[in-house]
Amino acid sequence: MQKLLVTRNAVMMKRLHSYLQRRGIPVTVSEHGNQLELWLTQSSYKALAKDLINEFKADPEAAEAELESASQSKPQVASKPDSMVQQLLQQAGIVTIVFAALVSLVFALLNTQLATAIFDALRISDTFTDVPWSQPWRLLTPVLLHFSLLHFLFNVFWWWYLGGRFERFYGSTYLVIALVFCGVFSNVMQFMVSGPYFGGLSGVVYGLFGLAVVVSWQRPRHPLFLPVGLIVFMLVWLLLGYTDLLWVSVANTAHSAGLIAGLVLGIALRYVEYFRKKKQLS
Repeated sequence: MQKLLVTRNAVMMKRLHSYLQRRGIPVTVSEHGNQLELWLTQSSYKALAKDLINEFKADPEAAEAELESASQSKPQVASKPDSMVQQLLQQAGIVTIVFAALVSLVFALLNTQLATAIFDALRISDTFTDVPWSQPWRLLTPVLLHFSLLHFLFNVFWWWYLGGRFERFYGSTYLVIALVFCGVFSNVMQFMVSGPYFGGLSGVVYGLFGLAVVVSWQRPRHPLFLPVGLIVFMLVWLLLGYTDLLWVSVANTAHSAGLIAGLVLGIALRYVEYFRKKKQLS
């Protein structure tokens, strides 16, 4: 993600955003305080995007008229709509896709004769009491383990929805940081409460949820902004885990710890954005 422009002129931003998208430039707009920020989602378009922005700023009407004239002169060919698979892939980045594939592979192997070996290789510890400092990858690998189809589908869906949006806006590096931080923290907390026999991506999912709530707080145009209904659903589901109303065993500590980790990351990210913006203005 690269910031291209900051303005308070909502009308101009709307026209520029539409103009760039019609020219095939992958851009998105976010709101930061009383300012609108134009972001480029693919760095390979940077040079072209800057040229088009300068062209538009020099004479918006002429730029739009030229684009309209060019589009009218082209033969109208019905475009083939993207397939469902293409649409899903467009909603995610490389880390989102690769990790979802890895979780899917592990789930498939857990339903074969290799299940015991896979579980022993990925669970957090070989004992009930020792945190595996000598095998640090075990602090994260339980997020790959899912023990029912519903558990697997629920977590992969939310990983794709939340992780994909986060990666497309903030980049792959930030998503890896969120995955490791929320995953390790939620796993260790759950291990302290219940021992090594647990697994799932839910701690990371709730971490991404908490992160999204914080970074989009009072910023309704932010790409990670979540509707109120979804926020209520996630919180109600979290609370239901502490009751006897659900038909499945839930790693409640991992959920809550992941949420806390995500809130902390969200606060840190907002501070990073604040100081980065302050530096740009100075």
